[in-house]
Amino acid sequence: MAEPEIRELRYFRAVAEDLNITRASERLGIAQPPLSRAMRALESRLGVALFDRSDPRRIGLTEAGETLLKESAQVLDALDAAVRRTQRAGSATKTLVVTAKPGVATDLLNYVVNELRDVPGAPEIRFDVTGLGEQVERITDGRADLAILGSPYLDNPLAQEVLLTEGRMAVLPVGHELADREVLGIDDLRDLPFAHRPGASVASRNYWSGQPDGQPAGTPTGPLVNDTAQMLEVIALGQAVALLPVSFALRNARPDLVYRPVPDAEPHTMVVAWKPGNPSPWVARYIETAKRWSQENADASRGNELPLEL
Repeated sequence: MAEPEIRELRYFRAVAEDLNITRASERLGIAQPPLSRAMRALESRLGVALFDRSDPRRIGLTEAGETLLKESAQVLDALDAAVRRTQRAGSATKTLVVTAKPGVATDLLNYVVNELRDVPGAPEIRFDVTGLGEQVERITDGRADLAILGSPYLDNPLAQEVLLTEGRMAVLPVGHELADREVLGIDDLRDLPFAHRPGASVASRNYWSGQPDGQPAGTPTGPLVNDTAQMLEVIALGQAVALLPVSFALRNARPDLVYRPVPDAEPHTMVVAWKPGNPSPWVARYIETAKRWSQENADASRGNELPLEL
């Protein structure tokens, strides 16, 4: 059986996603008749019908078409990722791209850059700041070589090395009724409004509120925030509270906020992640350097050793 060409799979993907030959042809930048002929040729090559043309007003996908859409997406995404990695590997300026959320890995990135700066042949390390949940996609599609991830976003297909596991602290506005307590528990945080990000999953919201089973019905909903700066502002204004890693508290001490340890909250784990398989020599070197940073900072990351007033 003759195998389909990559070009045919890209054409098919566009038509299958749009379910409209006209829109797909505009998206691909080709005329409609050649695209229609290409789809007929692909069906002939595979020996199956991919499109349901029984309704003259619209087309649909057959079961075979649904299968090819799912399977070809993996092929095309893997090919695109391979092309990006190959082009970066062959570039005159060697780069190693690390992606993370804002404010997550600043200390680590600076440490690795300083450690590798004078190593002969070391690549330029570029930091790609990305939004919530985008880091795994950047690795899988080849736009980044490494990602710094944290709880609760660790259930993914990437290879991972744990760098840091630390406790969490409640972030409260000055004058809050819990601010006079030296240590809090997760039960103390029930029924309180937590700031949250748009599109956050239920599991994510439960983790960041410290409530594995979610807040009780009727709990006030905290404001939406797009970044940590907004989060700290709404907390300082008394509109919400938060439960954040100890390292974040150390970096963000403010006179209008109070941080209190919550020992029974699920810890926060930071990992370095990369494409599964044998990492390239410089990816492996970055991982080892990151692990050394982790070891050197282990003592400073223990919540029990933090001052109560931050």
